[in-house]
Amino acid sequence: MTKNTSSLELNKVQKEYLHNKLAKLHQSKFRSSFKLTKKDKNYLNDKGFSTIEEHAYNFIRTRLSPAFLPNDGKQTPFKGHPVFIAQHATATCCRQCLYKWHKIPPNRNLLPKEERFIVALILEWLKENNT
Repeated sequence: MTKNTSSLELNKVQKEYLHNKLAKLHQSKFRSSFKLTKKDKNYLNDKGFSTIEEHAYNFIRTRLSPAFLPNDGKQTPFKGHPVFIAQHATATCCRQCLYKWHKIPPNRNLLPKEERFIVALILEWLKENNT
């Protein structure tokens, strides 16, 4: 795996689903308002997508996966890491948004396949917005 790739392998149907989901999110005035700064883009390019993927999994597992989060709705900062920006842009920032936009129910631990979906969506958004 090179610095600018991730370990997530998606088939054609999965890629199409992600692109359709991103297109729908882009129609939201709020979701489409999130942009990467030059500093965010430099960080992405310096670290590479394999490292960013590890960061995304870590953030999702610790801040989003547990069934009950005492600070749900406030656990994802609005700056400080490109993944945080992508989480807000992709509505993967809290369990409420996960349910509203992706129909992933709250009050239970995320399934591994749901974690993979969330990370894939985040990485796809980052790739599309890292220009």
